[in-house]
Amino acid sequence: MRSLLGLMLLCTGISADFGCTLVPGKLKQIDAGAGKVYGVNDKEEIFHWVEGTWEKIPGQLIHVSAGPAGVWGVSRANQLYKLHNNSWMAVAGQLMQVDAGGIRFLGGVNSKENILCLRQSCTLSNSSVVTFTTLDGGLNYYSCGPLGCWGVNRGKSVYYRHNVKPTACQGSHWQQVSGSLEMLEVGTDGSVFGINAVGEVYKRDGITESNPIGTSWIYQDFCSSFNHVTYDDGILWLLNQHGEIYRCSDTKFHNNNNDEL
Repeated sequence: MRSLLGLMLLCTGISADFGCTLVPGKLKQIDAGAGKVYGVNDKEEIFHWVEGTWEKIPGQLIHVSAGPAGVWGVSRANQLYKLHNNSWMAVAGQLMQVDAGGIRFLGGVNSKENILCLRQSCTLSNSSVVTFTTLDGGLNYYSCGPLGCWGVNRGKSVYYRHNVKPTACQGSHWQQVSGSLEMLEVGTDGSVFGINAVGEVYKRDGITESNPIGTSWIYQDFCSSFNHVTYDDGILWLLNQHGEIYRCSDTKFHNNNNDEL
């Protein structure tokens, strides 16, 4: 595994090989899914990426997620909200991180590291009263896509949840996956990207319908360190420690790099 010192010695800026551009503005969290991109800044202001610019929308959130399940967010008080008819509707539930990337089902974790999900019928409902399903185990970060759900726990261990379905989002069991990550995000197409403790970016290689766990973590040599990553529709979004936003549009994210996690 590369060290942060190694990155500093070898790199002076984000690699141009990935077609990355610095986007105006600063965010502390960002999420892309189902063709939408949302983010929040240090002031808990909410922004939507529209035609190449950030459009501020009403409300205050600390975490937001966009995907097939819609646009959801959580407040500093851990109150869950759903974007409904262009306004935030409070939904019964307490989460600190939420993910709308499942096949129209919702996942997330609360402040006690409990893992929760809302089946498809609940996310499609306009009711503010819903029933969560609790999964076994404990995670700090949970993200879902068309081929299943992934999570990271307090110890930075990575796990994959088997047999997750839109109508039965609890799945069957966990399988630990090699590697150590701070956070990860699953794209709408099933791609998985993660960031480790020193801000390096990795992509999970070999993911297919028959092998949704994939085969290995492949280091993405951006020549910089980051705090947050999200991916959708061929675009990788990255936030560094200063909140600066990078949009990387090159389609050849490295699958042939032998430097694995």
